[in-house]
Amino acid sequence: MSITRRDFVKNTSIAFAGLALPATNILDTKDAAPVKIGVIGVGLRGQNHLENLLRRKDVEVVAICDVDDRMLGMSKDLIQKSGKAMPKVFTGDNYAYRNLLQTKNLDGIIIATPWEWHTPMILDALSAGLKYVATEVILGITLQDHWNVVNAAEVHNANVMMLENVCYRRDVMAILNMVRKGMFGELIHLQGGYQHDLRGVKLNDGKTAYNSGVEFGEKAFSEARWRTNHSVHRNGDLYPTHGVGPLAMMIDINRGNRFQSLCSFSSKTRGLHNYIVKKGGENHPNAKVEFKLGDVVTTNIKCANGETILLQHDTSSPRPYSLGFRVQGTNGLWMDVNHSLYIEGVSQKNDQWEEAQSYLDKYDHPLWARWSKDTEGAGHGGMDFFVLQAFIESIKRKTPTPMDVYDAAAWSAITPLSESSIEMGSQTVDFPDFTSGKWMTTKNNFALTNEY
Repeated sequence: MSITRRDFVKNTSIAFAGLALPATNILDTKDAAPVKIGVIGVGLRGQNHLENLLRRKDVEVVAICDVDDRMLGMSKDLIQKSGKAMPKVFTGDNYAYRNLLQTKNLDGIIIATPWEWHTPMILDALSAGLKYVATEVILGITLQDHWNVVNAAEVHNANVMMLENVCYRRDVMAILNMVRKGMFGELIHLQGGYQHDLRGVKLNDGKTAYNSGVEFGEKAFSEARWRTNHSVHRNGDLYPTHGVGPLAMMIDINRGNRFQSLCSFSSKTRGLHNYIVKKGGENHPNAKVEFKLGDVVTTNIKCANGETILLQHDTSSPRPYSLGFRVQGTNGLWMDVNHSLYIEGVSQKNDQWEEAQSYLDKYDHPLWARWSKDTEGAGHGGMDFFVLQAFIESIKRKTPTPMDVYDAAAWSAITPLSESSIEMGSQTVDFPDFTSGKWMTTKNNFALTNEY
């Protein structure tokens, strides 16, 4: 990878970063027909998406699908309260979604189901002729899953977008704006991850989703019914995309740069077992379960342009929520944990942290500057508004989604690759090029304007 091309890609991004198109009220489009959307999986996360879809005047939810009567009932209540027409409901068995995919004039679908269902549902949607498919993270379980989705998207000339909402977090987008303006200099090292105490999510009483018991599997409710089994059987970075997605956009991954290699390390496993003993007693049956997932999984990634990325997955420990972002360049760095940054020659005091908020306000991304009022109540601090809008606007304009299938594959494939690395004693493994070389000429056009 030559410096000349890297500088060209970077300078092109900077040139477009400040553009702001004339304001148009996207939510109040009157002339165009509403976008017809189906939602597969209306559990608690799917209901977040459903609620945001119902708020939009340019969207008609025409079909929903789930196998859980309780979740369907909650979703029907949301729809009724919205005043919108009740969509067609598909249920009955795990493959009822295939009937939803046959809905006439369906413009796109959103998948918000357990992880193991994402790949087969995407593939079935593409085979059914859908050109716009959005899926919750992650893309697939095995490395082959990721290749299968990429190959299918190419064969069908379709858009597969992973709904990675953290790419639209307000502070992250302000830092992206600063990166594109060259304020941190040339980026050298980046950090992120998923550091979130999920013990009360992975274990519950079967009735209440959060912090209510120590059951998982068939006796549990919501995510504890399926997510916890991944902690029993797998050891790797099971949830990398919240951390790596925003960082990938800052260093042009798949757009003049790519992930080259990876190695992962796993700590001992204690957190979930100790939680079960503390909340349910040492004689509870689940106290005998041996969890495979290490409490802290650390992954190092080497990039083609020379940057390094450190990711950490920590979901079984008592800790405050943090994605642990660090963006470090030749001129300085930003860290979200201490809400501070330091830029040599710009910060007021030499070698001392400076409160980041004034910079975040000054370099607020044009998207947030324009749409902040519309994000109220959208979920996850407004991030959900932007990631959904990106998908809907792409459908309306018949353009590629700003986060594409290559992004989804690269970010999500960290999971099976980290599992392989740990299984081989933390050996370094090569990272596949899902773009088949297209990364060398593709430009980074993510969030260049205030549109979507």
